[in-house]
Parts: sequence; structure tokens; C-alpha cells
Amino acid sequence: MVETHGGGPGDGAAEVLDRPLPDGVRRRVVQIVSDGFGSLTLGELPAQLRQYARFAPNRRAKFAGNAMAAAVETDPLFRQRIGEKLRDAQPELAGALEAGSALPAADPLDVAAAAYVLRPHGWVKMVTAAGEEAQRADAERAGEESRAELERLHEELARAREHTKAETERLRAELDAAKRESESLHRKLRSALSDVKRGEAALRKLRAETDAVRSEAHTQVSAAESETRRLKARLGEAEAALEATRKAAREGRSVEDMRVRLLLDTLLDATQGLRRELALPPVSVRPAETVDAVEPGRMTPKDIAHRALSESDPAILDQLLALPQAHLVVDGYNVTKTGYPQMPLEKQRLRLLGQLSQLAAQTGAETTCVFDGAELVAPVLLAPPRGVRVLFSKPGVTADELIRQLVRAEPPGRPVIVVSTDREVADGVARAGARPVASAVLLKRLS
Repeated sequence: MVETHGGGPGDGAAEVLDRPLPDGVRRRVVQIVSDGFGSLTLGELPAQLRQYARFAPNRRAKFAGNAMAAAVETDPLFRQRIGEKLRDAQPELAGALEAGSALPAADPLDVAAAAYVLRPHGWVKMVTAAGEEAQRADAERAGEESRAELERLHEELARAREHTKAETERLRAELDAAKRESESLHRKLRSALSDVKRGEAALRKLRAETDAVRSEAHTQVSAAESETRRLKARLGEAEAALEATRKAAREGRSVEDMRVRLLLDTLLDATQGLRRELALPPVSVRPAETVDAVEPGRMTPKDIAHRALSESDPAILDQLLALPQAHLVVDGYNVTKTGYPQMPLEKQRLRLLGQLSQLAAQTGAETTCVFDGAELVAPVLLAPPRGVRVLFSKPGVTADELIRQLVRAEPPGRPVIVVSTDREVADGVARAGARPVASAVLLKRLS
């Protein structure tokens, strides 16, 4: 039960509303408070409503409705102030309520809301009657709407039945027509199936004949291709034999002459080198003088100190390159990756070839530098330095194999020096008659 307070003696302050305020009346009360809210000062407003003082009436009613309804119910002074604003805004309605009468044309909800705010004598009855009237109006309105909806549904049902009946008749007619058309189509289908079976039989016969012809043609083509390949192979062999014969006729003589001439030059240079090295006087020795004996006042060979060079001494390389017609073969990447592996391959090649050019100019020895072609991603545009022959191995051939081919190409007896740390390369060239030298020895000599 909600107790209300306010007003002076003789008004309806002592009356009590024993039920919740009807929703329609409550909305009208909130609207009355919202309309009178804006003309009050901030000090005249309850503390809980001051935060809504600057709101527009619509926003105030939306966001502060509950707070305003509670303030009207619990704060008599605020209710009196709102009542004064209501008397100013609707003097006729306020006067009629305070006189104990009501305006005949007034909305019952407006009358109940004004009575709730002004609290005249009998306001509880007015509010209760307005709520009951509103509920009765809502019930009547709902009943009217239900009756209208029911009538509409009856009409829709009648229309649906008529439509269903017409649709059923139409579908029955279409079904009869479809049955007749289906029977006609079945007859046509049986005829078409017979034609298809005859066509399929003819097609199978034609395919069998086509497969036989194709098989025979394929056999003939395979035989012709085999014969063509055989003839092409024989033609290639004949052309290769003819080219080999021509090449042997052209180069055989010149290669052998070159090898013999190079060996002869090597022997002559070796002889001349020995003559210069030994500085032998004209032959004046007699056979008797070759007998080993100790002559008075002469030293024996044991008295002459013997000095040998270490395998890691760079001087041994100078001695080898001083031999007549010496050929220096260098395993390029083996040397560069031993001496300066951190540099790019291009700079490794340029540095080594520049040093080999200087060495060739100093010694006069034939110099060949071999690089592995597998390291290349593109053709190398390189101008070989003076006095150095630069070779790259072909695809599928390693630099080690190319070095062994160079050694085998030399005539027996010519001094060939191969620089490589690879043990397999060193052993292989040693068996072929070349002299292996470690890469570190060449790097010491070049530095």
C-alpha cells in the first residue's frame, strides 16, 4: 500500500492508493512533471533530479521518468510546485478538480493524472476509476481487434477454400492432360529405344572395324619408326666415323709432330740448361780418370756438405719452374679456398690470376689455371692475364679430371708441376709423371 502526503487540511492528503498507479496514468503524471520541470530553478528541484535540469522535455521524460515519478510520490513540496505549474498550464481542469467536479470532455487519464498531482478530495477514486476505465477501454479495444481479426480470418478461410477448389480442379485437368501426354511420350520413347539399340549395334560394329584399322596402322607406323630410328642411328654412326676419319687425317699428324717437337725442345733445353748449370769445360776426361780413387790432396764426396729443401719450402717451386719447358698447372679453387676462402669466387679468381701472371713473367714457365665449371651460374666474361691460360671444366667434368687430362696430354719427359692440396689429384698426377706441389707452397711463393 502506498501512502501519499502533502497539501493542507481538508484536501485529499489523508487518502491512500491501495494499488499500483495504472500505466496510462503514470505516463501522464511523468509528462506533467516533465512539462513543469523546466520552469523550476535548480534549488527548487530535488537532489536526485538536478542532473536532468538541462535535458529537453522529451529526453527528460525518457531518461528521468522513474526518478520524477518517485519524487512526486515522496516529496510533497516538489509535488506542490508541480501542482502550481499545472494550475497555471490547465486552470480549468485544476479548478474543476478542486471544486469536486470534472470536465465532461476531458480524457479520464488526464483527469486522473491531474488529480494524482493536485490531490483534491476523492483523488484516489478518480485514479482508480481512470485505471478501471483504461483497462475496460483496452479490453474493449482488444475485443474489437479480436473480432475484426476473426472476421478477417473467416474471410481468408473462405477465399482459401474457393482458391483450393479452383486449384484442385485445375490440377485435375492438368493431371489428365499429363497422363495423356505421358502415354504418348511412352510410345515415342519405346520407338526411340528401338532406334537407339539398332544405332548402338551399328556403332559397336563400326568401332570394331575402326579399332582393327587403327591397330594395323599403329603396327605399320611403329615398324616404320623403328626402321627410321635404325637408319638414323646407322647414318649417325657413319657420319661420326667419317668425321673421326677426317679429323684424324687433319690433326693426327700435327698432334704427333707437336708432341715430338715439344719433347725434342724439352730435351734440347734440358741439355742446354744442364750445360749452363754444370758449366762443364770441354771434354778432356779420359776413361782412366773415371775410376773412383782418392788422389793426394783431393777431398772425397763425403766431405762436401749436402743441403736438401723441405717440401714446404717455396724455393723448391722455383727450382722446379727453372727446369726447361716446365708447365705449371694450378687447381684454381683449391688454392684460393686454401688462401682466402672468405672472398667471393670472382674476386678469388682475379686475385690468383694476377699473382700467377707475375709468376709466369718471372719464371717464363707455361702456366695453366683450371677452375671447376660447376661453380658457375652464368658464363664468365674474363680476359685471361698475360702468360696464363685459364680453363673451366665442362658440365659433368670436374676440375680434377680436367687436370688429369692436361697431364696425360703432355709427352713423357716434359716437366709438369701440378699445384693442388687434393690428395687424390696429387697421387693421380704423380702416377702420370707429373710433380705434385701443395697449394700452401704456391701461396707462400706468391706472397
